[in-house]
Amino acid sequence: MYRFLLSRQWVILTLIALVLIPVMIELGFWQFHRHEHRVAQNQLIEDNLKAKPVPVTELTSPGHTVPRSDYWRRVTATGTFDAAHEVVVRRRTNSDDKVGVLVLTPLVLTDGRTVLVNRGWVPAAADQVSFPDVPPAPKGKVTVTGRLKADETTGASGIKDLSGLPPRQVMLINSEQQAERLGREVLGGYLEQTEPRPAGDTPELIPEPDHDSIGAHMAYAVQWWLFAAGVPVGWVVLVRREKRDRAAAAATGTPGDSEPAAHAAA
Repeated sequence: MYRFLLSRQWVILTLIALVLIPVMIELGFWQFHRHEHRVAQNQLIEDNLKAKPVPVTELTSPGHTVPRSDYWRRVTATGTFDAAHEVVVRRRTNSDDKVGVLVLTPLVLTDGRTVLVNRGWVPAAADQVSFPDVPPAPKGKVTVTGRLKADETTGASGIKDLSGLPPRQVMLINSEQQAERLGREVLGGYLEQTEPRPAGDTPELIPEPDHDSIGAHMAYAVQWWLFAAGVPVGWVVLVRREKRDRAAAAATGTPGDSEPAAHAAA
């Protein structure tokens, strides 16, 4: 009655179904894990943004790699801006997706060590070679509050670290590179300034990271699992239709050599 399942076309169809089921289940779990990661990251951002600011030296030191658990922690740093060694970070966008640069200014702490401060975004120079017009950093002793971030790398950011750039222009915010350039100890990671707000709101401060949206990963996971469940159901439907058609063909004396692909198209 079901000998047609041993035909070449039915064996191929069955093997394809058997391969698709675990693949779709795995794709569903991949999207589910992405959903879990997004939810956990949103919670981490929210918790760290709500936490009371602590001195930056409590969370990092020269050569320290900022762990993910400390990303976006609110920190404070007191010292004097070293405007003479300020650099800009090329090809960065603001909240309106305009391309410009980030202003990276070393802040010399009261203990003599240095922390890098991302003071915000400004438009790039028109020729992409000249140093852009950057509002001067505050003079004298200041206390800066901001979000702690890890050093940028090409592997983590996808940004290629180009060489031969114009003076005082870089591609990545990296404390090791700046420590070598400055010839002094620089705390690992950097501070993304939130306070004090600059005069005239320029440089534009970096907005808070999004920690509300969770994306459509869970919907995609459910979709893949429904597809996986639908494969055996569809296979059974095709088998039953093939059996019915063959039985009808036998009753009328018509050869029952219909293809499963033809039924699927119907």
